[in-house]
Amino acid sequence: MNIRLAFSTCPNDTFAFYAMVFGKIDTRGFSFDLKLGDIQELNQWALEEEAEMIKVSSNAIGLLHPNYYLLASGGALGRGCGPLWVCKKGNQALASQEGTVAIPGAFTTANLLLTFHAPHLQTKQAQLFSDILDSVEQGKVASGLLIHEQRFTYATHEVECIQDLGAYWEAQTGLPIPLGSILVHKKMTLRQVRDLEAVLKESIQWAFDHPEETMPFVRHYAQEMEDEVMRAHINLYVNAYSLDMGEEGQRALEKLLSTGVQAGLYPQPPAVSTIMGLSPA
Repeated sequence: MNIRLAFSTCPNDTFAFYAMVFGKIDTRGFSFDLKLGDIQELNQWALEEEAEMIKVSSNAIGLLHPNYYLLASGGALGRGCGPLWVCKKGNQALASQEGTVAIPGAFTTANLLLTFHAPHLQTKQAQLFSDILDSVEQGKVASGLLIHEQRFTYATHEVECIQDLGAYWEAQTGLPIPLGSILVHKKMTLRQVRDLEAVLKESIQWAFDHPEETMPFVRHYAQEMEDEVMRAHINLYVNAYSLDMGEEGQRALEKLLSTGVQAGLYPQPPAVSTIMGLSPA
């Protein structure tokens, strides 16, 4: 069965999906048409139901759950991996209180974590995540949210960190940060959903066992990134939670979605276990 598969060009995704895309493992009869984009594009594609299996911001599940099942595997979930809220050096006092904030998308988890920390900031501008660091450094915006590899490179630029939003989340909740998740469209049967989840889990384990074999694919979509940064990116975002979010991951996601409800982003969604197809709707 051929399905449309969408994920980002970031090293954590290309690392995790490599083995299933290239048939390094038993794909249980599935083949994949790839569609790659940044996280804002992925969230939009999911809203438009452009793929049967797709990586999205965990925050966007609050909108997407009527049409998708959530997988326990493949997500970006962890500790010490949250977005950074930064401003140009010397501007922290003003930027933390007012001005335009560059965000990587309205329904990204990064934007919700900023709202969780600083609900007074209302003027936001969505930008491609890779453009945000330059926008802040050049003074085009007062501050911005850095995700992915920019967490590792911002220190070489004329910017400073106002707040590690992941650290704030962890301090306030005691929970890991549920940044991204994998969804499968409800046009698929629950048996197919479980098979795809097993394939993805095996793909991640294969990558853990054969990391160097994934690197040409990873490097192809991260051509401007140093190998050291690519490996640090993978090590931060692909971890034990990526194999199975477990009960702690489900609690973290429940808390994140309740935060989205409190922010007025969407109505109260059903329990995470229901979104996963583990209990009756």
